[in-house]
Amino acid sequence: MTSDTSSSPSVDSTDCGCSTVCAVPIPLSKEPATPEAVDAVVLSIPLMDCAAEESDIRHALDAVGGIRSLRFQLGQRTLTIDAPPEVIPAAIDAVNRSGYPAKRLLPGEQPGQHAPHDHAGHNHDDQGLDHTQGTTSSASNGLVRYGAALAFAVGAELLHFFAPETLPWKVFGMALAAVAIGLAGFSTYAKGLAALRHFRLNINALMTVAVTGAFLIGQWPEAAMVMALYAIAEWIEARAVDRARNAIQGLLSLTPETAEVRQADGSWQAEPATKVAVGSIIRIKPGARMPLDGMITAGSSTLDQSAVTGESLPADKTVDDAVFAGTVNLSSTLELRVSAEASNTLIARIIHAVEQAQGSRAPTQQFVDRFARVYTPAVFGLAVAAAIGLPLLMNMPWLDAMYKALVLLVIACPCALVISTPVSVVSGLASAARRGILIKGGVHLENAHRIRAIALDKTGTITEGKPRLVASEILRANANEAQVQSWASSLAGHSDHPVSQAIAAGLPGQLATLQGFTAWAGRGVGAQVDGQALLLGNHRLIEERGLCSAALEAKLAVHEAQGRTVTLLANEREVLALFAVADTIKPGSREALAALRRLGVSTVMLTGDNSTTAATIAKEAGIDDARGDLLPEGKLAAIEAMQQRYGFTAMVGDGINDAPALARADIGIAMGGAGTDIAMESADVVIMNDDLNRIPETIRLSRRVHNILRQNIALALGIKGVFLLLAIFDDATMWMAVFADIGASLLVVANGLRLLRR
Repeated sequence: MTSDTSSSPSVDSTDCGCSTVCAVPIPLSKEPATPEAVDAVVLSIPLMDCAAEESDIRHALDAVGGIRSLRFQLGQRTLTIDAPPEVIPAAIDAVNRSGYPAKRLLPGEQPGQHAPHDHAGHNHDDQGLDHTQGTTSSASNGLVRYGAALAFAVGAELLHFFAPETLPWKVFGMALAAVAIGLAGFSTYAKGLAALRHFRLNINALMTVAVTGAFLIGQWPEAAMVMALYAIAEWIEARAVDRARNAIQGLLSLTPETAEVRQADGSWQAEPATKVAVGSIIRIKPGARMPLDGMITAGSSTLDQSAVTGESLPADKTVDDAVFAGTVNLSSTLELRVSAEASNTLIARIIHAVEQAQGSRAPTQQFVDRFARVYTPAVFGLAVAAAIGLPLLMNMPWLDAMYKALVLLVIACPCALVISTPVSVVSGLASAARRGILIKGGVHLENAHRIRAIALDKTGTITEGKPRLVASEILRANANEAQVQSWASSLAGHSDHPVSQAIAAGLPGQLATLQGFTAWAGRGVGAQVDGQALLLGNHRLIEERGLCSAALEAKLAVHEAQGRTVTLLANEREVLALFAVADTIKPGSREALAALRRLGVSTVMLTGDNSTTAATIAKEAGIDDARGDLLPEGKLAAIEAMQQRYGFTAMVGDGINDAPALARADIGIAMGGAGTDIAMESADVVIMNDDLNRIPETIRLSRRVHNILRQNIALALGIKGVFLLLAIFDDATMWMAVFADIGASLLVVANGLRLLRR
C-alpha cells in the first residue's frame, strides 16, 4: 500500500492526542475544495477521532493490497481510500474488523454529527453505525453510562471496606466491579486487546493490562474505580478537545439554509442554498445574512463582515462590489448574482482550510510524538522489570511487586503528553480564524514566533493601492478657487486615466460644459471651457507649451520628492493650478509597523515602484528599509538576502508579482481581501481583511501558543515524573496513578483552551 503526499505521516500507536493528521495543500482559490481521485471512496468512521485510532486503522489496511493512498480527516471522522473498485470491499471489511465500524458515504453525502469522542467507551448501537444523534443527546447518554459505572465502582469499594470477608460478599463485590469495568471500558478492552495482538503499546493496551492485572491480583475495587474515573476524565477531555476543534465550525451556522431566488417570471421563491446555481439572482433583505457569495447587481447597503474578515466596523457596499456568505445586511435590500456554490463560498473554504491546517504538525508536536514512541515502551519495560526484579532482588512479595508494576503502567499512559500539543494548536488556529487570520497549519502557527524580519510589498499592502488627491494649490493670483476646481474636475472626469479619476473624485463643485475635448496620450487632455482653451496634463505637456518656470519647477520638485504624481491645469498663457496625487498609506499601517518594531521585528519594503517613492512611503510609514524598482525576481533575491542577514523572514504581499517571494519566505503572508488567488495560494497565512495590525497579532498569538506548548509539556512530564518516583520509591497506589494521568490530561487541555479566549 502506498500513501500519497496528501495522506498523513504514519503515526505511532502510542499517540492518543486528538488531532487531525491529514496534511494536504489548502485550497483558497475558487476551484472545488476537495477533489477526489476517480476511484476514491469516503468512509464515515464515527469511532475514529484520534491519532491512536488512525494508527490502528492504518495497520489494519496494511494487509489489503492494491490501495494507492489514504486520506484521514479526523475532525470529520472520515477516511478517503483511493483504490480499484474490487479492492474497496476488502478495505471496508478490514476497517470493520479492526473495531471501527465504517459506513460508505455516497457522492455528495456528508458524515452525520457525532458525539464527542472518548477513548474509554463509545456509544455503540445495535448496528455499530448509526451515530447521527445530536451531540447533546449523545453526550448525556455517555454521562449517564459513566455515572452508572462510577456508582457501581463506589459500591464495590464500599463492599470491600465494610462487608464481611465471606465468599458471597466477595463475589458480589467482584460482580459490581466487573459491571463498572464493562460499562466504562468495554471499548477500551476491545481496542486494547486488538493492539496487544499486534504488539502495539497504546493507551488502550496499557489500561487493559493494568485493569485486568489489578482485578486478577485481588484489587478489583481499585480496578473498577480506575476504569470508571479514566472513562469520565476521557469523556470530559474529549468534549473539551471537540470544543477547540469545532470552534471554527460555528461559522457554518452563520449561513442561512435558504435563499430568495428570482424566477424566470420575475417572482421570488425561497430555495435551499445548496441548490442555488452560480449566476442566479438572489435577494437579501435588511437584517438577513448572506446565504451565498456574490456580486451586487442592485442596491446599496452597509454590511457586517466580522464573521468572515474579523473587521469590527461595518463596510459600505454598492453595485459591482463582492459580498460573502455569512455577512449581515444591515440597512437596505440587495440583489446579487451568485458567484460560488454553497460548498465553495469563501466561508466554506475558510472552514475547510482550518480543518486541513489542523493536520500540519507543529515542531513541538513532532517532538512529542517521537518522545512518546520511546517513552511508553520504556516505562512498560520498567514495569515488567519491577514485577520480576523486586521479588528476586528485594524479597518483595510477588503480589505487591505486580501491584507496583501496574501502578507504573497507569502512570505511564502518555495521554497528557501527546494531547498537550494538538489541543493548543487547534485552539490557536480557531482563535486566529475568528479574527480574520487564516493560518494554513500548526507548523506556521508555531513558527511565527521565530520571525525576525518582515518584507512588505507597498501597493495594496502598506498603501491603499488607489491614487487619491492629496494636495492642490491655486497658482494664479485672485483666481476664483471654486471655478478653477470646477474646470479641473470637468477635464479630469472625461479621462479614464487613474490619476485623472483621482482628481475628479477629490474635487468638489459643479461640472462645467466642455467643447472640443482632446486627449494627448501620455501627456493630458484639453478642451474649450467657459469660452477659453484649457489643458490638464503632466509636467511634460506644460514644458512643451512653454509654460514652465523656475518657481513652478521648485514646487514640482517638492511634491515629486514625496512620491506624488503632479498634474497641472493651464490656459494658453499660464499655469492656473497644481494637483498632487499619491497612493496613500492605509489607516493603521503606521500603528502595525510600530507594533512590529516593539516585538523586535525588522521591516523592509520591497516594491516595483521607483526608489524615490519607496523611500518616501517607507519614511512616512515608519519602515526600517526600502528597496524600489524591483521585478518579481528582484523581490525573490531580496528575500534570500534578508534570510541571510536577519534569519527567519516573512513576506507580506497581495499580487501575482509577490507570489515567488511569498513562496520563498520562511512564512508567506497574503493580504486576502484584495489579494489575487495565486498570492493566497502561495502564502502560509492569509489576512482576510487586509489589516496589517493582524500581523503583529499573529506573532503575539504564536508566542502564546509556543509558551503554552512548553508549559503543557512541562506539566505532563513533571507530574508523570513525580508520580513515577513515588511509585518506585514509595507506596503510590493505583488511585494516585490514575489521578496523575487524569489530572495531567485535564490540566493541559484546560491550559490549551485558554487560547480560545479573545
